[in-house]
Amino acid sequence: MLDEESTDRQEPVIHLGISTCLLGEKVRYDGGHKLDRYLVHTLGQFVEWVPVCPEVEIGLPTPRESLRLVGSPEDPRLIAPKSGTDHTDTMKVWAKRWVEELANSNLCGFVFKKNSPSSGLFRVKVYNEHGMPQRNGTGLFPREVMKRFPLLPLEEEGRLNDMPLRENFIERVFAYYRWTEMLDKQPTPGGLVKFHTAHKLTLMAHSPAHYTEMGRLVAQAGKLDWDELAAEYGAKLMEGLGVMASRGKHVNVIQHLMGFLKNHLSSEDKQELLGLIEDYRQGLVPLIVPLTLLKHHLNRHPVPEWVHQQVYLHPYPKELMLRNHV
Repeated sequence: MLDEESTDRQEPVIHLGISTCLLGEKVRYDGGHKLDRYLVHTLGQFVEWVPVCPEVEIGLPTPRESLRLVGSPEDPRLIAPKSGTDHTDTMKVWAKRWVEELANSNLCGFVFKKNSPSSGLFRVKVYNEHGMPQRNGTGLFPREVMKRFPLLPLEEEGRLNDMPLRENFIERVFAYYRWTEMLDKQPTPGGLVKFHTAHKLTLMAHSPAHYTEMGRLVAQAGKLDWDELAAEYGAKLMEGLGVMASRGKHVNVIQHLMGFLKNHLSSEDKQELLGLIEDYRQGLVPLIVPLTLLKHHLNRHPVPEWVHQQVYLHPYPKELMLRNHV
C-alpha cells in the first residue's frame, strides 16, 4: 500500500537526514564517531540516509577544538571556548543555505546527534555569563531545520533507545512520506478523503480529539481553498501523531476493529481474542500479540474493504518489529 506503483520493491524509498557521525564516519571533534547500529543496520535497510555534519561543513578540521553554546537559550552563540572563536554567524549562514538544498532531498525525517552544540535537538547545554551550563538549548542547525520544515519528524539517536519514542518517530516518518506522496500525486479533495479514511484508526490510537477535528476539516474538502485546507490538515496530522499512543487507546482501536467480526467469530475465538486484548491492557504482552490474532480473523472473514486499507494494521515494515516492544 505504501508504494502501489512499484513492482520491484514493497516499501518506498524514504530519505532521512542524519548526523554523519551516527553512520560511523569519524567526523567528531575528537576524531571519533558515534556509530548507531540500530540506525545503520536495522532502520537503514528501509531508508536512504542524507548525512550532514555541520561543523565539518563550515570548514572545521577533524579533530578540532570543541564548541559550546553560550548566552541565552533562545539565541545562543556558538563558541570555541579555548580560542574564543565565535562560529555563530558562519554556522547560521551555512545552515540557511543547506536547509534550502535539503528541500530538494524529499526528506521525511531527521535524526540528530544528542548533546551536540551544532546538531543537538533537545536539552543541549547552554553556558551563561558565569560559565554555568543549563540543559535548555537546541543546536544551531536543528533550529534552521525546524524553521524550514515545521512538520518534519525530528528525533535524537539517544531518545530512540526508548522503544515507545522509537516506534512513534518511525510511524511519523512513514506517515509524513504518505502525506507528501498524496500532495505530489493526488492533491485533490478526493485524495485527501482517501488519505484520511486510511489513517482514521491510526489517528484514534494517538489522539481522538485530533481525529474528530480532522474529520470535520475533511468534511469541508471541496469548499475550502485547497492550499489552506492541505496546510491545516498536514499540521493537524503531524501534531496528532506526535501525541504518544497509549495502551488504552490501542485497546479502543482493537475493540473497534473486533466489532466488525462480532457476527463471524465463535464464542471460543471471541474469548481468546478478548483474553489477549486484556493481557495487552495489563502490560503482559506487547501490542503485536493481539494485533496478529486480530488480523488473522480479519483476513478470514468478510469485513468492509476500508478496514483492510487501514494504515493502523501496517504502518511501517514489519521487519522493524516495533510493535514487539510496545
